[in-house]
Amino acid sequence: MSKVCEVSSKTANNGYKVSHSNGKTKNIQNVNLHKKKVWSLKRNCWIKIKVSSKVIKSLHKIKF
Repeated sequence: MSKVCEVSSKTANNGYKVSHSNGKTKNIQNVNLHKKKVWSLKRNCWIKIKVSSKVIKSLHKIKF
């Protein structure tokens, strides 16, 4: 199960966890993904997609 948004192609981001003493350890910031069932106008049926929460807010603009 890959952690990639199927609409916007967002993937994980590399970053650091910084402690109080300014020590840094590597950290992966994953995308906030959700499984959604969306009605497809082209296929005229329901399809299941993995989308990020940012894309869910603008799903009404996208034609599947």
